[in-house]
Amino acid sequence: MRPSPPAVAAAALLALPVALAFFHGGYDADARLAGGIAAWLLVAVAALAAPRPGRPALVAIAGLALLLALTLASLAWAPLHAVAYADAQRVALYFGALVAGVALLRSVPGLVVPALAGGAFAIVLVGLSERLAPWLVTLERTAAAGGRLSAPLGYWNAMGAVAAIGLALCTGLAGDPSQAPRVRAAAAAAAPVLGAGLVLSFSRGGLLAAAAGLVVVLLARPSRTQLRAAAIVVAAAAVAGVVAALLPAVKDLEGARTAQGTALAVVIVAAAVAAGVVQRGLARREDEPARRPVALRRPRLLAAAAAAVVLAGVLVAADSRRGAPEFGASAERLATVQSNRYSYWRVAVSTWADHPLVGAGSGAFNVEWLRERTIAEGARDAHSLPLETAAELGLAGLAALALLVAGVVAGAARLQRAAPGVAAAAFGGLAAWSVHVALDWGWEMPSVSLLAVLLAAAVISAAPARPA
Repeated sequence: MRPSPPAVAAAALLALPVALAFFHGGYDADARLAGGIAAWLLVAVAALAAPRPGRPALVAIAGLALLLALTLASLAWAPLHAVAYADAQRVALYFGALVAGVALLRSVPGLVVPALAGGAFAIVLVGLSERLAPWLVTLERTAAAGGRLSAPLGYWNAMGAVAAIGLALCTGLAGDPSQAPRVRAAAAAAAPVLGAGLVLSFSRGGLLAAAAGLVVVLLARPSRTQLRAAAIVVAAAAVAGVVAALLPAVKDLEGARTAQGTALAVVIVAAAVAAGVVQRGLARREDEPARRPVALRRPRLLAAAAAAVVLAGVLVAADSRRGAPEFGASAERLATVQSNRYSYWRVAVSTWADHPLVGAGSGAFNVEWLRERTIAEGARDAHSLPLETAAELGLAGLAALALLVAGVVAGAARLQRAAPGVAAAAFGGLAAWSVHVALDWGWEMPSVSLLAVLLAAAVISAAPARPA
């Protein structure tokens, strides 16, 4: 049976994050422009036969449209027009992807999460390839990475974010009783690659994002089946991650590393096979009681507690004024909360206070940082999407961002009430991304944020037209 044009267009849209990954994650101007053109061509395809979106989708689309309009309008007062225009290009790419996703992804509902999980897996595997087979693969390196996993995106924390989102998606897939056993086994088998990539990025924000994603998956689908799957995924990822961190030549990309790379490859394959076999066996033997949701006492209280733990982690990470942690691929980074982000955030808040309504203009943080910084370090971004939006677009920008989030949350709530647990994987992936962009500049990396945009599009397009 030939796939329909909307299904083909949806597949192309789902491949966009991976395609951009090989061009520094879409950060460069040419790749960003090409990605935006591709997204809007798919919007044109979707316009031919797209049904009217529901209210949550309209709210989310309106929020992103308003954010794009404000970014373009800020060219009138932004100090750096080239940077502001680049920001507008990026938001236009996300806007096109969201509109196309809402219209197209409903034609392939069972493909979205597996495709995006596979995309995250592929990006991390490419990054690991140089360490696993150094005699065969050589990737582009940067001195700023200090041995941390950064290729192909070019930024180690972005690689950590992709790995975290991938782990959340794979956890949800492995515990989804509606998926075929082979799909669930494949999701569990992907965990060692994602775990090794997460650890070798040495991204503390990535680890926090992964934890948030796993918690949300379990809260959205509180069943024995999901709990077992999460245990398998976490165990497989942890084994590969710990071994990767213990191999010095693999960890920092120095010295004769062929033997250590081979050793890590063997561990990853063994862990993947074990996780896949165990998960497939459990999936085949599951009985109906194991698949049923477990009644959580005071679920809202549990969700609030989980959110409080994540927020506490964010605040602890922020409240360190001793400078940057140890440079490079060092496990000691994971045991400290030292960071320069507090300084970035202080400047962002100060800029917002000076320009509360419409901000200092898109891209203005770069200028404000050079003016107010107290440490000799360059920074283009505030390393926090909400704070950077406040500094550059003010309350108007925050209102647009809140509108986008409100639409997605409303759609997610409707979907969860109508079909509990059906979108647990997507919720986990969105949670992981949300934590990451609160702590870093993943919004500026299309390969990272397109994963979340497409997950959001899938959620709000699947939400019932009326609240359950």
